[in-house]
Amino acid sequence: MSAISFSKVAGISAWTALVALTVPYLSETFAPQISSLTSLVGDFPIPNHPLTKPLKLFRNTRTSTEEHQSQPFFCDISHTYRTELVSLDPLILYIHSLITPSEITSILDTAEPRFNPSVVTKHGRQQQTQDRTSSSAGLPRDDPAVKCVLSRARGFMGTMLRDGWDEMGPPQLVRYRAGQRFNVHHDWFDRPLLANDGSNRVWNRVASFFAILQDNCTKGETHFPHAKPIVSPSPWNEPMWRGGLEDQKLKNVTELKPLWREHEDGGLAFRPVAGNAIFWINLHPNGTGDERTNHAGLPLGDGLKTAINIWPRRYWPNEW
Repeated sequence: MSAISFSKVAGISAWTALVALTVPYLSETFAPQISSLTSLVGDFPIPNHPLTKPLKLFRNTRTSTEEHQSQPFFCDISHTYRTELVSLDPLILYIHSLITPSEITSILDTAEPRFNPSVVTKHGRQQQTQDRTSSSAGLPRDDPAVKCVLSRARGFMGTMLRDGWDEMGPPQLVRYRAGQRFNVHHDWFDRPLLANDGSNRVWNRVASFFAILQDNCTKGETHFPHAKPIVSPSPWNEPMWRGGLEDQKLKNVTELKPLWREHEDGGLAFRPVAGNAIFWINLHPNGTGDERTNHAGLPLGDGLKTAINIWPRRYWPNEW
C-alpha cells in the first residue's frame, strides 16, 4: 500500500472513532432540545409492508386517476343520433341518443349544487305551485358540456332558427323523486316576453327538447293527452305499434318495454330513457301557442328521474 493510500485510511478511521466517542455525549447533553424539535414535526412511521400507492414527494405529484379527472371535457362533434316520427298532430319526434353518457355526467356534476324547488310562471311572475312538485336547476350556457349539447340541438333545428336573430335559450334541468309530478301545462307563453338585451324585441319558445339524463325510476312518463298516432288502428283493432320494441328484440332484452304507448286516457305517453329525447313544435306559424302540445310529467313511482329542458327562442319586433 502506498503512503498516500495509508494516510487516507488512517484519516477515515480516526474520524469514525471520534464520532463514536462523541455521539453518547451529544445525546445526553442535547436530548431535551432534540426532543422538543422533533415534536413539532410529528412521527413518520415506516410501514412494515410495501406501499400500495406511490409516495408523493412533491406538491405536483398526481396519480393517473387524478390526471384523468382533471382532463377537460371533450365534445364529440362526430356523435350521431337517430330520429323517429311519432305524431303529426301535433308534430312530435323521438330522438335516440341525443346526449352521450360523458355529457350526462358532466352536466349533472355542474347542476348538482344548483337544484331548488321548481316554479311556474303565472300572471307574469314565477311562483311555486302544487301543480309542479319537482326541483329545477339552471345551467350556464358557457359550460363546455352544455355548449356541446346546445350546439347539437341547434343543428337539429336547421332553418327553424335564424342565426343572429333567434337563439337556443338557457337550458334547465328538472328532477323528480317518488310521487313528484308536473300536471298538464304548455311550454310556450300566453304572451311573448320582452327581450332582456335592450333590443325592442319579444320572444317565445318555438319548440322544446325534453331529454332524459337519469332514468333509474318507475312510472314518471311524459304524457301528451292530445297527441295522435300517425296511423289509426285497422278494422281488426290490433294493438298499435309501440316504439322501440323491435330494437329491444334485436338486443335480446328480456323484458320488453315500449318507449312510448297509447295512454289509457288518450294521447301518447313516453317512458324516460337516459340519453333519449322528445322534440315538438310549440307555436303555430302565426306565432300563437299550440294547445295540442299540452303535456304532463306523470307522478314518479320509485327512484329518480332527471331531464334537461331546451327551449329554442324565436324573436319578433315588438309589435304585439
